Amino acid sequence: MRATTQRRWGLPAATLVLIFWVAAAGARELAVPVDEMLEVEVGTVAVERHTGAPVVLLREPASGDIVPIFIGPAEARAILEKLAGLEPPRPMTHDLTGDLLAAAGAGIERVFVDDLVAGTFLGMVQLAVEGRDEPVFVDSRASDAIALALRAGASIHISPKVLEAGRQLDYEALEDDPVASAIGITVMTATADLREALGLPDRDGVLVSGATGAAAEAGIEAGVLLVEVDGVTPRSPMEFLERVRAAGEGTVRIAYWREGAIHEVDLPTDPARTPRPIPRDPSAIRT
Repeated sequence: MRATTQRRWGLPAATLVLIFWVAAAGARELAVPVDEMLEVEVGTVAVERHTGAPVVLLREPASGDIVPIFIGPAEARAILEKLAGLEPPRPMTHDLTGDLLAAAGAGIERVFVDDLVAGTFLGMVQLAVEGRDEPVFVDSRASDAIALALRAGASIHISPKVLEAGRQLDYEALEDDPVASAIGITVMTATADLREALGLPDRDGVLVSGATGAAAEAGIEAGVLLVEVDGVTPRSPMEFLERVRAAGEGTVRIAYWREGAIHEVDLPTDPARTPRPIPRDPSAIRT
């Protein structure tokens, strides 16, 4: 099929896909200027308390707000798997999209959740395209834009309207509360089996499954036990996210156990200064 496409059009299939995307990009403009957007980071996936619908939680450091955005089950699974560092044996839809863009000489720079219309959050993907001086903006579902950003390492931005709308939604952790990410640290539940395998102490806390940026530079790494956030012990990934939320803008003090000792470090709460972590599969953590 690929060979047929190339013979007929003289272009790689991936390039044709990109052309179709670019052609559709003019269908909608951003609802607000880019410089009015607020940068956020993906915290975890939860559920809306009253309906049980999945939501992705975005953390905005200046206000300390956690912004829930409604997403579909497939996007929820894609986001959780990426946060947890799980790689599918074959490319899934969002992985494939990124591969197609790269093959066509394009990359995702930023994504936006810029509007809420009739109860639906709207997204936009900003592409850098080889041979073009100006970025290309492509209309998107908000959930797809966020899932793509996680895979590309692109920043995520929301409008003030979306931030305000998120304040009206009530959410709760998933039943198994699998993973949460903030300030360059990804954490998961420290189960009895993992504690035994990693030689962790019998005290409350959450297991770090990945760290980057200032957190990694401070010595936080996969396999350590995070025991305090600003003096309070998180007992689940969601509690970790909520404690970081309470810290607001500035810095947050993290205490963690490593090699028989407690270490403390102050970390910036701004995701613009803290690259998103690249978590590891817990089964790959060296014992």
